[in-house]
Amino acid sequence: MLFSSEPFDVAVVGAGHAGIEAALAAARLGMKTACFTINLDAVGNMPCNPAIGGTAKGHLVREIDALGGEMARAADAACIQYRMLNRGKGPAVHSLRAQADRVQYRTYMKHALEQQEGLQLMQDEVVSVETENGAVSAVTTAIGACHPVRAVIIATGTFLGGRIIIGDYTRESGPDGMAAAGPLTESLRALGLRLQRFKTGTPPRIHRRSIDLSGLELQRGEEEIIPFSFDTEQPPENRAVCYLTYTTGRTHEIIRANLNRSPLYGGRIEGVGPRYCPSIEDKVVRFADKPRHQLFLEPMGLETEEIYVQGFSSSMPFDVQRNMLHTVKGLEHAEIMRPAYAIEYDCVDPLELRPTLETKKIRGLYGAGQFCGSSGYEEAAAQGLIAGINAALCLKGEKPLILDRADGYIGTLIDDLVTRGTNEPYRMMTSRSEYRLLLRQDNADERLVPIGVRVGLNPPERGARVRRKYEQVQQEINRVASVGVPVTDALNGFLAGKNSAPLKAGCKLIDLLRRPELCYADLAPFDPDRPALPAVIREQVEIRIKYAGYIDRQERDVEQYRKLQSRPLPPELDYSAIDSIRLEARQKLNAVKPLNFGQAARISGVSPADITALMIYMETRWKGGNA
Repeated sequence: MLFSSEPFDVAVVGAGHAGIEAALAAARLGMKTACFTINLDAVGNMPCNPAIGGTAKGHLVREIDALGGEMARAADAACIQYRMLNRGKGPAVHSLRAQADRVQYRTYMKHALEQQEGLQLMQDEVVSVETENGAVSAVTTAIGACHPVRAVIIATGTFLGGRIIIGDYTRESGPDGMAAAGPLTESLRALGLRLQRFKTGTPPRIHRRSIDLSGLELQRGEEEIIPFSFDTEQPPENRAVCYLTYTTGRTHEIIRANLNRSPLYGGRIEGVGPRYCPSIEDKVVRFADKPRHQLFLEPMGLETEEIYVQGFSSSMPFDVQRNMLHTVKGLEHAEIMRPAYAIEYDCVDPLELRPTLETKKIRGLYGAGQFCGSSGYEEAAAQGLIAGINAALCLKGEKPLILDRADGYIGTLIDDLVTRGTNEPYRMMTSRSEYRLLLRQDNADERLVPIGVRVGLNPPERGARVRRKYEQVQQEINRVASVGVPVTDALNGFLAGKNSAPLKAGCKLIDLLRRPELCYADLAPFDPDRPALPAVIREQVEIRIKYAGYIDRQERDVEQYRKLQSRPLPPELDYSAIDSIRLEARQKLNAVKPLNFGQAARISGVSPADITALMIYMETRWKGGNA
């Protein structure tokens, strides 16, 4: 029997990475907010890898921080080893990744929610979303509470309809043995939402004492640590190490011999898994020519002996998992503490969502994270932040926040989901961005802190600090451009040592810095009046000088992109009536209902010719709803 309970402005369903950011953002923007979770001990849980960041994901964490989110600060408080990936490549793909102490991370995030004014954290399962006149009106919970609400954000991760699979063993479950969320699926279907069934997996955890580390490759953290948050003043410390090992021919033999017992190949798994993070059995089948695959041994934290075997995701039976592990160097006697498993779960077709992450069918109902078809902690947190911001802005009667593809990776992530949809768990990659040289992780503060100030998550002082930082950068670029460097034997000797062409005449310091083999620090002996500048300023100066031509070109590309973005399309336009557009394109345009020509052009199945026809139609025949 239901009973009327406390009303809220915003109800967030789930307290994983998406739910945390959504709840904090909504509450910080003045909304009375409830965050519901099936188990309070799972707040901020890392059910898969104990790490934050990675290729493209580090960009997302930096952008979340710049907008005023919490993930970067939590990472800097809980991470125990930092590495910058892709150091050998250009700055566009440099990505910070850090091992996290998963218990410390959970503790930090739970306390952040508990301390937030206007936010109530509750252990209860939301089983239905109620509506009136096409808009959210309430949520009901498993214990019978009915909470009147004005907006709901679904951030259920892999709990919604969760089913664990290990060989022949299956049961209804969320990750890490938590209870699954069941009834909410039917409630969302009843509201008319199209749901999908996806799958992800996680590797086994093994006991540290059972590993022979003597012959394994040691992976230390970097000496000079760059934190995730732009506001972290004291750099974190490396307090842990990882190890690298490999599968063997024998590992692959065992996998092939037991494919008949694999749920993945035996048809017992219905959900679609992530292409870019396959299970070990999938790797062996798909990449049959590879003699081995990398495995990273990563600590789960400082106060535990659990080790995560990164790269060894599997749904094989337990005995097969054990036999597979025992063929790997260093793991010959590995003790499995938690077996690998696959988990299936329900999620929404992201084409059901607007770029604000509000559903098209139900006003006030938003989605975030794996519920929207993505994978990964960072992708989830980014969507949660945007959903929380937009729910609050909508209730306040203010303009929504829609980041576009030229604003950041967050804009690219959401645009990909709501414009193109996804038939597998979506993972962010640097290659997905057309403007990645502009959208580097190092300049996320310049791009997004002012937006965070505008919506109210960043204080004005933070915006002022960022302005001063980049004023310093420009001042130093101007100075370097004006400093003359005479030809000397010392300078040419230095250049020869760097395999750089000698000078025949004097030049400006900026000309030397443009050479790819020289860096800002190298030129200090020939620049006696150089000011003492922080490392972050020096980094920006060097990047902007070395890549100036490429940056200018991408800025021109963005200008063209924004011209299309600035040409709106009416939401009530019926594309099926436009005969000059191909049938497939009409169907796709009606499904997405793009906000502008830019979004329309990115829809899969819509060609440039269709866009041209649409432009002609809008210019010649559209009259505010009448052709």
